[in-house]
Amino acid sequence: MALRIEDYALLGDTQSAALVGNDGSVDWLCFPRFDSDACFAALLGGVEHGRWLLAPAGPVRRVRRAYRDETLVLDTDFEVDGGVLRVTDCMPPRGAEPDLVRVAECTAGRVAVQLELRPRFGYGATAPWIMPGPGGARIIGGPDALRLTGDVPVELERERVTARFELDRGSRAAFVLDWHPSHEKAPPAIDPASAVRGAEEYWRTWSQRCRYEGRWRDAVIRSIITLKALTYAPTGGLLAAATTSLPEKIGGVRNWDYRYCWVRDATFTLYALLVAGYTDEARAWRDWLLRAAAGHPSELQIMYGVGGERRLPELELPWLPGYEGSRPVRIGNAAAEQLQLDVIGELMDCLHQARRSGIDPTPAAWDLQRALVEHLESTWQEPDEGIWEVRSGRHPFTHSRVMAWVAVDRAVSAVERLGMEGPLERWKALRNTIHDQVCRQGFDADRGAFVQAYGSRELDASLLMIPMVGFLPPDDPRVRGTVEAIQRELCEGGLVLRYRSESTMDGLPPGEGAFLPCTFWLADCLALMGRVAEARALVKKLLALRNDVGLLSEEYDVHSRRLVGNFPQAFSHVALVNAVRNVSRPGGPAEARHRE
Repeated sequence: MALRIEDYALLGDTQSAALVGNDGSVDWLCFPRFDSDACFAALLGGVEHGRWLLAPAGPVRRVRRAYRDETLVLDTDFEVDGGVLRVTDCMPPRGAEPDLVRVAECTAGRVAVQLELRPRFGYGATAPWIMPGPGGARIIGGPDALRLTGDVPVELERERVTARFELDRGSRAAFVLDWHPSHEKAPPAIDPASAVRGAEEYWRTWSQRCRYEGRWRDAVIRSIITLKALTYAPTGGLLAAATTSLPEKIGGVRNWDYRYCWVRDATFTLYALLVAGYTDEARAWRDWLLRAAAGHPSELQIMYGVGGERRLPELELPWLPGYEGSRPVRIGNAAAEQLQLDVIGELMDCLHQARRSGIDPTPAAWDLQRALVEHLESTWQEPDEGIWEVRSGRHPFTHSRVMAWVAVDRAVSAVERLGMEGPLERWKALRNTIHDQVCRQGFDADRGAFVQAYGSRELDASLLMIPMVGFLPPDDPRVRGTVEAIQRELCEGGLVLRYRSESTMDGLPPGEGAFLPCTFWLADCLALMGRVAEARALVKKLLALRNDVGLLSEEYDVHSRRLVGNFPQAFSHVALVNAVRNVSRPGGPAEARHRE
């Protein structure tokens, strides 16, 4: 039976990642890059698709786990009859190639331990050769090679490596799994004990740079560590999640590949990093955005690979049955080819806020911004696939028009307040035109709320952005009406749905969980409206949905009371950081942004 999504913890070295379950299994491992063919894919279809188990050999009475303070080093304690086994997992700071270190230690009594490594490449499709190697095993399949070294002898079988051994109190056995190109020699072996100490020191030193000192600081630090772990250090790109195809509804088809960088997350991500004091990371994110967006504005995509790659063809993997039978399993994402005009506003806002925050401006940034606005002048009224990347065609989404207004508004502000050069009067006239149209065609007077698209009566949680980006003030009756309508009609168990999927135009079968970032946005709006106590209560409710090691996925199923969607989800953790700051005291990101 598959573990629940919340039963996993994240390991990472800022270039690759793994998910380790609370049963001692590593079920998802991407070597050497986040978006490479996963070495293990048991998460999406069972043991035969690759995993690494290191756990007690007998029944377990209780499991407790935690990251070491302000690190990404995980300790899992297994209580069994006769003793306690602690398994410590980490991916140490990246050298030439990635390493996964696992240390089994008996902390009480005597414990029998089992190791089973079933390596797979190509998303579980390829069973590689397994051969003896110094201190363990060599594993080769196509372009990929793994090396397992350890403190105890292992047995090699056709498709797995196994070991059984016993540990007394105070004794331990360490193992290292590393990757290298199969046509090259294996890199120098690392010392496991030193690697664990190095990983702990690296993360603790990095975490100590966090300048946030307010309410729920531990949650902020855990979220910031998660964002750092999902950042591809060589480029500064931030992945949406470490996984692909974890379902938004168990057994459903809303299974997407999130191992890419979304432009739409830009401003929220920038603010979250700045809130915590990580200016270098914010600058690296800004620079990644500039490189990725380089080219003609008409070629701007809504997402890119970690290096800025543009071609992300979507494929289905029929040999994988999917997480709890949720099919199809997909790699790549066809949404990269969609028209989503709101990303221009998001990119414009991010670059503008970076400049206002003192991140050293570059001439290329303003050149790009001018080109984007000039392109938007002739395209802002086109229908598009919108923020939720619908697959039923293009529609006149209200949120897209609001973000078009944001793009022009930030350009006007840059000229008026920051002394940039541009056709001020023309842009001001365009800003007014867009604003007037949205207020006339995107607002349903009978409902007293803004609606999903022109001519529609459906609500959409993306419209919570209206006060947050400064399109209308938070005390405007139209804003209050929209927020209250979303609370009445798009909330389940106090959490916000993106929209009613059974009546939407998204072109997919209905059914998904509540969208956690949107619920954090509701808290942001409530704080802006002066309903701070209510906003704080909602943030507290959201924090309670984190798993035992402080991680969130994209959505939450209020009926089955479990996390759903790709995991861990950067956007959820970005929204957490910003919302915590917004409800803690005045002057948070939402207030700063809406007063732009």
